[in-house]
Amino acid sequence: MSADAESRPYPPLTPYLTVSDAAGAIAFYVEAFEAEEIERALTPDGQKVMHAEVALNGGLIMLSDDFPESPTEGSTPEALGGSPVTLHLSVDEPEALWERAVAAGAEVTMPLERQFWGALYGRLRDPFGHHWSIISAVEPISDEELREGASEAFPEHAGD
Repeated sequence: MSADAESRPYPPLTPYLTVSDAAGAIAFYVEAFEAEEIERALTPDGQKVMHAEVALNGGLIMLSDDFPESPTEGSTPEALGGSPVTLHLSVDEPEALWERAVAAGAEVTMPLERQFWGALYGRLRDPFGHHWSIISAVEPISDEELREGASEAFPEHAGD
């Protein structure tokens, strides 16, 4: 991190992503999610990103290229066969963000639709293997409506 970074306040929780192409990921996040690049530190040969930061939706994401020669031995979603982690974006205009992300190359893994819990929600996978959920509140629902919706969505877990 740069000296400037050390003096900046950081959010209490910041995800740190390892990707196969950090420069490409930064460009994707800027285009798809309107992120703002804050910092980028390259290896001495200028070929890889050692550390980068992007501001996104009021938060911060740190990222770097994969360094399989390091003790992590390849820690991108591609190297690990996928990722169980989802980055969750709560936004006011989910349709516009969704369209930008898909146009930029995100793969739809769950369509953006109204869900039984009363929100507009969908999931994407970025070109680097990370999962993103996009959500916006639509309408409040009662506990009974939530239970009924959950029973329909998960019939194998519905009580008698």
